[in-house]
Amino acid sequence: MANFTKKAIEASFIKLLTERPLSQITVKDIVTDCGINRNTFYYYFENIPKLIETVVEEDAAAIIQTYPTVDNFGDCLQAVLDTALSKKRAVLHIYHSVNRNIYEMYLWKVCDYAVETYLSAVLKGHKIKENDLNIMKNYYSSLGFGIVSNWLRNDMSDDIRSAVVRLMDIKKGMLKEMIDRCEEA
Repeated sequence: MANFTKKAIEASFIKLLTERPLSQITVKDIVTDCGINRNTFYYYFENIPKLIETVVEEDAAAIIQTYPTVDNFGDCLQAVLDTALSKKRAVLHIYHSVNRNIYEMYLWKVCDYAVETYLSAVLKGHKIKENDLNIMKNYYSSLGFGIVSNWLRNDMSDDIRSAVVRLMDIKKGMLKEMIDRCEEA
């Protein structure tokens, strides 16, 4: 029952967030929509920012669980985009709010996870210095974060899926060259 109530609060919040900006949503609106009292809301969530954090963290965890191994960085990036598109208005309302940092924090988490998982698979058997490995991780995490952030900044209006596919085609072979250079050094 407890998990059901928590999920119901989250669902009501997402529903409201698709209808209006975050600044126009109150705890009263959420509990009215959900059919619970304020005390029940506060039993599960300290405030609306904590609710946002939980919802975004659960989305990030779902992406990570869906991709326990990452053979292709583009596939994981596509999963992030699909998740965002499935809740487009809600994501944009969070992104354009004072709580943008919560969304960005979990976007970094997903990017870092994807890159670490991807590189650990690709770099098996290669001897790469720790410093070089960190540089590659930072590069790929920043690339993923930057692509998604720029897309959000443009209100998700770009044809991001095609752009990611094209980018992966353009970058093909680049990681191998990086690995070769790191192993030569």
